[in-house]
Amino acid sequence: MLILSRKSGESIVIDGRIKLTVMRVDGEVVKIGIEAPAEVPVHRQEVYEEIQRSNQQAITRSTVTLPKLPGPKSVNPTGNPASSPPRKP
Repeated sequence: MLILSRKSGESIVIDGRIKLTVMRVDGEVVKIGIEAPAEVPVHRQEVYEEIQRSNQQAITRSTVTLPKLPGPKSVNPTGNPASSPPRKP
């Protein structure tokens, strides 16, 4: 883990694309501004962990078997429902 000291108004840049700025310090609470490309998801850790748990549960849940529905009737070229071929005498 990299540990850096920053004062209010100072920033850290990650990978040239993500900028973290210390906005304000109120006692033990630090307000951080985050600028990142739209394709980079940014979450508080507890939210990220809940998303991971939810995704894992979705993967491991047993699937419900649905009843099979009858397929469409086949139609012969005349547009009439297909029937079995005539029997030979």
